[in-house]
Amino acid sequence: MPIGFKPIPALLACAIGALIWFVIPVPQGVEPRAWHLLALFVATIAAIIGKAMPIGALALLAITLVALTGVTNDKPSAAIADALSSFASPLIWLIGVAIMISRALIKTGLATRIGYGFIALFGKHTLGIGYALTLAELTIAPVTPSNTARGGAIMHPIMRGVAASFDSDPDKGTQGRIGKYLALVNYHANPITSAMFITATAPNPLVVKLIADATGAQIQLSWATWALAMLLPGLVALVLMPLVIYLLHPPEIKRTPDAAALARRKLAEQGPVSRGEKVMLGVFVLLLLLWAGVPAMLLGPGWAVDATAAAFLGLGLLLLTGVLTWEDVLKEKSAWDTIMWFAALVMMATYLNKLGLIGWFSATLQTGIGHLGLGWMGASALLLLAYLYAHYMFASTTAHITAMFAAFYTAGLALGAPALPFALMMAAASNIMMTLTHYATGTSPVIFGSGFTTLGEWWRVGFVMSVVLLGVWLLVGLPWWALLGHW
Repeated sequence: MPIGFKPIPALLACAIGALIWFVIPVPQGVEPRAWHLLALFVATIAAIIGKAMPIGALALLAITLVALTGVTNDKPSAAIADALSSFASPLIWLIGVAIMISRALIKTGLATRIGYGFIALFGKHTLGIGYALTLAELTIAPVTPSNTARGGAIMHPIMRGVAASFDSDPDKGTQGRIGKYLALVNYHANPITSAMFITATAPNPLVVKLIADATGAQIQLSWATWALAMLLPGLVALVLMPLVIYLLHPPEIKRTPDAAALARRKLAEQGPVSRGEKVMLGVFVLLLLLWAGVPAMLLGPGWAVDATAAAFLGLGLLLLTGVLTWEDVLKEKSAWDTIMWFAALVMMATYLNKLGLIGWFSATLQTGIGHLGLGWMGASALLLLAYLYAHYMFASTTAHITAMFAAFYTAGLALGAPALPFALMMAAASNIMMTLTHYATGTSPVIFGSGFTTLGEWWRVGFVMSVVLLGVWLLVGLPWWALLGHW
């Protein structure tokens, strides 16, 4: 019987944790318990990066070790309560339930209909197909917290179907006809749409939680605040991205009248809009209205609905109408997996903050950067760039955000950065970093693995897009946020 972990990554993670716990002296000004929790935390992150076990299993072990070692509390009953505390977080359940809801987009065929519908409208030119894929991705992003499911499981098969219709196939050496361009657009739409909504990728609620913790709950980004702040820079980025990739890797085929015909044929095969699709569309619209706070705007604060409660309402309606069954919910492994690992990482990050370690590390960063005499703008830019491009060393956005976000954000605040604009830039960077590598997030190996680009092409386009997106968020986002009164 095989063992349940990869020995070498597991041993390395354990060695790193043991080194911090037993060998490296506890720095002055740091509580021993905080240092020991850091050892468990770093070992967990190292195991996630090394893929020693599935992330949910690692999360369970982390919760167990926090409870058994008593790093948060000497009393066993209080220690297990601390270890399990994040399961009560509404943000964790928001993302988990939203993943369950997104299953209905796939089950009913509504997501596929949306994708082919846009291609039927805009698919007469290759650039138009790029925009069609981008618009379809944007349309389903608010209720698809798994960016991997959105970009890899929903949009990628549609993109491959279009490429195949033009005989653009890596196995035949014809990927340059149209497939390479479409694969890159398919991928790079994913980080942009992920940045536009809290519910567009699983780690975004973690960013919200870390910002709230760092500011003593003075900044608590709601779904509507995030969406409005990211709206204009996100739309500008979505307009520019297909053009930039078109310039970097122009497709051999420029006109594609057959793509629109293919899309119409696929839509005809789906038949009329089904009852399930109509119900899903209705729930989709209802959720967007509730998350955007429209009832409270129109009828007063008494009609406000919490974002997580709205998600539960949407799931309940899908269950009541039979669009989803309870078996569908139970089989949605990614949702339950996300709830498990999300709860563990949020718990550890929360107690690192409570025990003062984040404050100590941020002060150390602040001192080091402060000596450079850059001023708050230069210091913030340095922190932002270091945070974003450190993702070359990470194979998980969640691990990266959990390991670095709080310390870098807190250091920026201490160096004088305005709290809300810097929070929004860091939140954007937490998604822009997905552009960089073929292992940056779950979507990247799916699309890269289809063989339409070389490794060099992928990394080159990824770096260029990271610079373009940073530029958009700085040149468009900052003035937009000033107009919104965020600074």
